[in-house]
Amino acid sequence: LTQTLSPFSGEYSAPSLSAQPSPVVASGGNVSLSCSSQFTSGRFHLLKEGGTDLPGHMESEPRIHARMWQTIFPLGPVSPSHGGTYRCYGSSRTYPNLWSQPSAPLHIEVTGVHRAPTLSAQPGSLVLPGHSLTLQCHAEAGFDTFALTKDEGLTHPQRLDAQHSPHFPLGHVNRTHGGRYRCYSGHHLSSVWSAPSAPLDILVAGLYRKPSLSAQPGPSVPWGVNVTLQCGSEIWFDTFHLHREGSLDPPHHLHLQNTSAPSQANFTLSPVTSGHQGTYRCYGSNSTSPYLLSQPSDPLEVVVSGKALSSQPSPNSNNNTQGSPCLEWNRNILIGVSVGLILLLSLLLFLFLQFRRQSKEEAGMSDSPTGPQDPNSQDEDPQGVTYAQDVTYAQLNLLTLRQQTNAPPSSSSEEPPEEPSLYAAL
Repeated sequence: LTQTLSPFSGEYSAPSLSAQPSPVVASGGNVSLSCSSQFTSGRFHLLKEGGTDLPGHMESEPRIHARMWQTIFPLGPVSPSHGGTYRCYGSSRTYPNLWSQPSAPLHIEVTGVHRAPTLSAQPGSLVLPGHSLTLQCHAEAGFDTFALTKDEGLTHPQRLDAQHSPHFPLGHVNRTHGGRYRCYSGHHLSSVWSAPSAPLDILVAGLYRKPSLSAQPGPSVPWGVNVTLQCGSEIWFDTFHLHREGSLDPPHHLHLQNTSAPSQANFTLSPVTSGHQGTYRCYGSNSTSPYLLSQPSDPLEVVVSGKALSSQPSPNSNNNTQGSPCLEWNRNILIGVSVGLILLLSLLLFLFLQFRRQSKEEAGMSDSPTGPQDPNSQDEDPQGVTYAQDVTYAQLNLLTLRQQTNAPPSSSSEEPPEEPSLYAAL
């Protein structure tokens, strides 16, 4: 890495500059910039526009490749500072300060610096030829630049065409629009982008003969049973797709592993709920053109009878669909409240009966004649056994006070009453 001062450019034809594997590179990844020319055999120089961020200027000796002089400039691990516009120049061995004309600009876009947006299709990802389709990139607030890419096999996107609107109208759809799309969000005049959105597959239907769709044991089923939707075709498909009308989810698909078996796929709805009710269609496709589907099958309406709930989750083929968690929670709350009310009423009834029994006993003891008693005296049972009076009970103290207030005076020689109710209260 050296610095060349005050070069004179324009003496030779411009070299070419390219990026491998792609000028769109994820943060932390690696990219190689290749500068090649058939006119200059001296050093090649790589410059980045916009100042001193490395690599502001790199130079390297060339080598012969495909009858051309070529130099590879490796960049990585890539950081946001590597994003920007690059050009390369060639020079003569005899006159190293005489540079060629600049190459065409190469823009390096660094992705994965910001959080990924989401990508959706309106009116849906399954579309018939001739219908209009718009892809929408939804990003966090503050982003004003958006880019849409379409996967081309296993290659990386070669550029990000920025625009200020998050809406990407594709116009009237034809078979070339089928494919896998992603979107990015960024800021104006910046080479730094978000991570790519999750892939969105656009499926173009109507290109092959339609398959057939049937239900086993039938399209009208009671709540909770299993239903199998069979999609079959007279022509060979290795993949089948099942879609419910009105659903925003992508179609469910099954890939056939056994090519010698009949061209048929079974989609199981288990257990059936009111959320599975609706009109279904199926499609066929081949793995050689995975985004081009057949014409839709005739519609099949699935009707669920019996228990019905107002709110159910959208059905998923080949997955067990559970009842609504909200309804289960409400049912548990109702049961708990009912049990609590029953226990509370039982407790109130028990306390009421206890109060009535106690009131009757106190009323009976207030009517029986007794003499004044010393708080420190002892009680004697009918057999003559003497017990110390337990003054810790509130009932005994109240009874003693009532006896001292209501009972007529009696002599100290008077014996305790023979009625057992006095001692039962203790």
